Amino acid sequence: MSAPPLPPVLDKHAPQATPPEEGLRRELGRWSLTAIAFGGMIGSGWLFSAYYAAQTAGPAALLSWPLAGAAMMLVGLVLVQLGATRPRAGGMVRWPLEANGPLVGTAIGWAVLLSVASALAAEASAIAQYAGHYVPGLYRDGQLTARGIAAAVALLAVLALLNWFGVRLFARITTALTVFKFGVPVVTIAVLVAAGFDSDSIEAGGGVAPYGWSAALSAVAGAGIIYTFNGFAAPIELSAEARDPRRDLPRAVVTAIVLAIVLYTVLQLVFLVTVPADWLAGGWHGLNFDSPFGQLALALNMGWLATLIYADAVLSPTGAAGIFVASGSRETYAAARNGVLPSFFASVHPASGVPRRTLLANFVLATVFLVPFRGWQEIIGVVGVLSLLTYAACSVAVSTFRATDHEALTWRMRGMGWIAPAGFVVSTELIHWAGWHHLRAAIPLMPAAVILFAVRYRQDRARLTAELRSGAWFLGYLLLLFVAAAVGSTGGSGRVPAPWDSVAVGGAALLVHRWGVRSGARRALN
Repeated sequence: MSAPPLPPVLDKHAPQATPPEEGLRRELGRWSLTAIAFGGMIGSGWLFSAYYAAQTAGPAALLSWPLAGAAMMLVGLVLVQLGATRPRAGGMVRWPLEANGPLVGTAIGWAVLLSVASALAAEASAIAQYAGHYVPGLYRDGQLTARGIAAAVALLAVLALLNWFGVRLFARITTALTVFKFGVPVVTIAVLVAAGFDSDSIEAGGGVAPYGWSAALSAVAGAGIIYTFNGFAAPIELSAEARDPRRDLPRAVVTAIVLAIVLYTVLQLVFLVTVPADWLAGGWHGLNFDSPFGQLALALNMGWLATLIYADAVLSPTGAAGIFVASGSRETYAAARNGVLPSFFASVHPASGVPRRTLLANFVLATVFLVPFRGWQEIIGVVGVLSLLTYAACSVAVSTFRATDHEALTWRMRGMGWIAPAGFVVSTELIHWAGWHHLRAAIPLMPAAVILFAVRYRQDRARLTAELRSGAWFLGYLLLLFVAAAVGSTGGSGRVPAPWDSVAVGGAALLVHRWGVRSGARRALN
């Protein structure tokens, strides 16, 4: 019995006018897309990332936010090009398949499946962690209790229900929540600034870069900064439901990322200069918060602000989790279209226009993730690495499409010829900077995708061999990342010291990008 047929590798007419996918409805405009992107970035990240970044890098964490934002802008432009010309439900799963074949498509589908489930678990964990202020017994000794896990599961069930009835209702709720979610961090900044700066905190903590400037790079992925920015990709995954993706996606994504860079950099600064100096006797590493901004407000005798923050600590992650539920269901739907999941999940409910089966699948997977990873920081490092792998594969995909399409027929963003490889290099460096601790947890999850691929094509040896050859660059890429982290300066053995490990990784990334594009182009010609 031969393997099931795959979608066409390249559809040269798709860039001109891709029709709506069967069952999905084009109901999202520019401001809905902007609210989805920005709302996805104001979740648990604003409640925790400034604290964990400061704990990792001290005041040098101020550099981490603009650096991560610039990196995400490059990646965002790549995804906008793809979303505008090839609007797909769960496009980040399906573009690598179309460009580089089923091995890469299966691997990315698997990575996205895991990252969606873990991101939902992270948001639910954050809500339960802050809610422990009002409901004792949800969070204890640095992790969720059984009661906390039950509360997180109940919340995920409610969010799945809100997405059950269609994208229009979801968009209206998201837009309303985003206004409130943006307001609370702004009020927090204004009030803490008015309370006065403790300029001694910088010196008390060991100076501007107490753990070296390289710690600012480690904070980007390990402290949840990349995880925080990941929300920008949600409207890309919903591009098949955008009314005019070519016009609205670029504006929505760029606007949202710029706003997020400004907001989070200021939040980081305010956190650094409002932590009392006498709390830093053990340095920034010695800080210990369960709910950072809420506890800081209480320490400064601002009970009303703490109440507002604790209330928003439920609403902000809830809004972000709702966005992840919506975009994640499209990604899982796309994974089913790629063959990572049974075809049972590759369907859209006709009345609501929602892939309901994948909503349920993600709910179950997120619940499973809550058990072994019972705290926010435990989860976000793995999410960041898996997401960056997806962005890297999409950078290769857009370059492959440029090399094989009739470009005269394709809407092209200026500079994409250098933006795509730069996005690949930046994604690769960010993965490397995440450190050996996170990569040794995330990379070993990927071989399961190769097994899924091999099982699917086990009865068609010729095609199995051909597709392994086409996707070999991605396997080599995973090996590169794993070895570089093991011998590098970011938690590895240190045999290759900084900055030479990063230089070597960047140079190797350019070669891998070129290898991937050539493999995709060669496959398209066969």
